[in-house]
Amino acid sequence: MHILPREKVRVATGSEDLYLITVPLLALTTGRKKAKVPTGWSSSPLTQSCDPWLGDTEYTAQLTCSSRMYLFELGDDTSTLDLVFWPLVHVWIDPQRYASHSPDNCSTASSNMCPFKIAEEASSPSSNPSISPTSSISSFVSGSSDSGISRDDNGEEHFFEGVEKLLEVWFTNKSGEIDETNDLRYIPRKELDSMLDLVKCTIISSTKNAQLDSYVLSESSMFISQRRFILKTCGTTTPLQCFDELNRIVKTYSGFDTIEDIFYSRKNFERPDLQMMPHCSFEQEVALLDEIFADGAAYCMGTMNRDCWYLYTLNPLDRYVTGNIDVEPDQTIEILMTDLDPEVMKKFTKEVANDGREATKLSGIDKLVPGMKIDDFLFDPCGYSMNGILKNESKDYGLGEYMTIHITPESEFSYVSFESNIPLTSYLDMIQRVLDTFQPGKFILTIFANRTSMAAESHKELQARQDFGDWLRKDIQYTSFQNYELTYAHFVRFPS
Repeated sequence: MHILPREKVRVATGSEDLYLITVPLLALTTGRKKAKVPTGWSSSPLTQSCDPWLGDTEYTAQLTCSSRMYLFELGDDTSTLDLVFWPLVHVWIDPQRYASHSPDNCSTASSNMCPFKIAEEASSPSSNPSISPTSSISSFVSGSSDSGISRDDNGEEHFFEGVEKLLEVWFTNKSGEIDETNDLRYIPRKELDSMLDLVKCTIISSTKNAQLDSYVLSESSMFISQRRFILKTCGTTTPLQCFDELNRIVKTYSGFDTIEDIFYSRKNFERPDLQMMPHCSFEQEVALLDEIFADGAAYCMGTMNRDCWYLYTLNPLDRYVTGNIDVEPDQTIEILMTDLDPEVMKKFTKEVANDGREATKLSGIDKLVPGMKIDDFLFDPCGYSMNGILKNESKDYGLGEYMTIHITPESEFSYVSFESNIPLTSYLDMIQRVLDTFQPGKFILTIFANRTSMAAESHKELQARQDFGDWLRKDIQYTSFQNYELTYAHFVRFPS
């Protein structure tokens, strides 16, 4: 059987050394008998037949799905093993017992399924939000692999994907009428918790004003206003898996019956091979979204073989024909930074700061956008998240203005994201403050604004901007949709 080993790690378990092999996942079929499918695991139409790998020796595999463990005994009648894998599975094999079938002797078969990551199972963010997904190792370890993976003192590999998947959904009614009975904030907390279980993240803290409910998550953030829902999640979360549940709870509790618009975007992943379906590739994400939306359009901005930014949105022609565009002002700026200054990143570790508030003050994040009520969190041993909402937002309607920052500080794969929908006629000063605060080696900048936004003119301003001090523009693209205009730009520090 070819188990598709992408990576392996040697671990000590009791008196035996075991190999952890990453595999794609579930439904085991032997030559004469079928292994049981554990409860809670779902089959997938993706099936791969593998050549015999085990010979006539007895084979015992311990498979882990979430926190549940299952044992499968495959006797000497095994001739083939068919695999249909969906959630995360780790297979532990005793290399002494099966030395002739070590992972090094196993050839890699092609597959269109996600390989699965080597992960610490003892504590996950979903079970203990105070523990960062990076909590199993020191924040700044010596030595790194070519793929940007850090190693701890025992030589074990560690990686965390800081790049977020950003989902923004706008709701309305088919009738076109919206009143005080229509509000996404009527959705109960328990329903939000259940929905986030599908995404594989949890709520750490929350704050609100008259326009906006803000949530800091174990993996990034969520914002909910009257008719706009924003979910931004990092790591190996699966935000596109929550669409059915989101639609259900929106129709049940908010009174909205129609999705008016959707924006799904992200930077290219550092390690796409570690993502879970349907996020292994942008093509997978688009395929899922196209099943839901008839007028969806997918775009890639930037260099497809280097740093780039993906977008999926609705761009229906009937908006232009009917004139139903630009109903209310809207704008978003994102700054996605990599290769950050290690000295700056140390401020977001428990070695330097005791909590989120101290990290916010030490770094100067509290000075980036004045007038914000900040809800921050410092993970253990490293990692940082914050949401900011306006202190003086008193009108109980509208979208609500926010900012959010998320930081993965490990030097081998450092990443910081800044996002805000504060309306400004010029974002140049804000961008410069963010760059001076975090000192990235390079960054992607995107500005979305519709035609009624006061930020609409910022596109021309950005197109004329060749640099931000030491950061020089490498490329820039402008796109005009039926309802929005978008500018994408990529900057690098020179000299690096």
